[in-house]
Amino acid sequence: MESVRTCIGCRSRAPRSSLMRIVVRESRVVADVSAVLPGRGAWLHPTLECFRLAERRRAFGRALRVSGPLDATEIENRLNG
Repeated sequence: MESVRTCIGCRSRAPRSSLMRIVVRESRVVADVSAVLPGRGAWLHPTLECFRLAERRRAFGRALRVSGPLDATEIENRLNG
C-alpha cells in the first residue's frame, strides 16, 4: 500500500506519487523529484493553485521549519512550465 502525505497548499491527503516533495537548499525552496534529498521535506500537489495557497498561508517556512525569507521562484517557474 502506498504511503499518504498531506499537501501543504490545499491540506488534502493524497498518495505520495501524486505529490511533489520540496526541500530547502540555501534559503531556496527546490523540488526533490526523486524524493531522496536530505533534510526535512514537505509535500505539494504539482499545481499553481496549491502553490499559491501554500504561499498565501506561509506554509513553506512552517512545514520546512525554516525561519526567515524563502525563495520559492524555482517551484513557481517549474509549475508554470
